[in-house]
Amino acid sequence: MLKSKKHVFWEALLVTVLIFLIGIFFGMLIETGNSNKINNFYIRSEISLTDAMANSRLLDNSNLNCESLKTKNINFADQVYEEAKLLEKYEASGKLTEGIKLLHKKYDLLRTILWINNQDSLKRCNNYNLIVYLYEYETKQVEKKATQEVWSKILLELKQRQSDILLIPIATDQNLTSLNLLLDQYQIKQFPALIINNDKILYNLESPETIQPLLN
Repeated sequence: MLKSKKHVFWEALLVTVLIFLIGIFFGMLIETGNSNKINNFYIRSEISLTDAMANSRLLDNSNLNCESLKTKNINFADQVYEEAKLLEKYEASGKLTEGIKLLHKKYDLLRTILWINNQDSLKRCNNYNLIVYLYEYETKQVEKKATQEVWSKILLELKQRQSDILLIPIATDQNLTSLNLLLDQYQIKQFPALIINNDKILYNLESPETIQPLLN
């Protein structure tokens, strides 16, 4: 009887150890998969950032007509927007690691460069609409989080309705010098906020119709 109990004990211990080792193995697989995803985001963001810098220099001396400028700027902004949306889905699936925060910061720098690039293009051509959506990435205020979520949905709906909109969402709490200088230029201290075509500022947004009269 005693031997039987010992046998059961060792069997239970073996099963427990086996389950523990399997758990560690799958945990390592998941972590490796997550690391690969983060590395892919890093590579993608590096390419986009370099492309944006090259794009900036080309546009300064470009003979492109206004229709080409509009198409290229909107397409590039849409590409960056879609890349960042993938990152947001990954963020929502787990806790915010330092690596993910740095990636988000890189995309906010990229979007700031896009904003700067489009200031001259919009002034020269004025054949599309630029909407810069300024929000706080790491806010702890539940009400502000809810407001920003509503604003994001409204802006996405507006962009889907109107193809000539270049939408640039930028987190303002990333300590980016270039972005802070722009915020000082526009004297914006309250978030969320919208800058429309570099001259109109909104602090209240209830529907796409709120923005519509301010567009070109």
